[in-house]
Amino acid sequence: MFTKSITAVLAATLMSSVAFAQTPAPAQSTAPAQTMSHKGEWRASKLIGVNVYNEKDEKLGDINEILMDQSGKVVGYVIGVGGFIGMGEHDVLMSPDKVKFVKESRARTADNRPATTGSAANDRRVADKWYPDHAVMSATKDQLKAMPQFKYSNYN
Repeated sequence: MFTKSITAVLAATLMSSVAFAQTPAPAQSTAPAQTMSHKGEWRASKLIGVNVYNEKDEKLGDINEILMDQSGKVVGYVIGVGGFIGMGEHDVLMSPDKVKFVKESRARTADNRPATTGSAANDRRVADKWYPDHAVMSATKDQLKAMPQFKYSNYN
């Protein structure tokens, strides 16, 4: 009796595995994957660390943080001014309308025109970057240091 039960279970198992093997595979899509174009968009994570200069091409600092409202709109950039390797840095909050992002390189020629990259491949690499080369704003380092320091809340 016990042997017949085991035989019946084994037979059922074998038959079910054959049935599973005959189940048709889901249809494979033959259409190529579509890529979405994001030309002109930048990754917010890549903006952290972007250097900020003034119109005289003097480095003011770099972007340490991006503040957004609950809808995702940028409300300010925290710019670290001065210091050395983050020590003694003075963080200030600047509104987005005060900071202009520039995707072209800061490299200049002798007559102060932007330098060309010299090759189509380099031009493509600059155009395909997901972040700007630098930012520019109207201020001096002393003016930024005189601004109230931006303080993160105690819970961050």
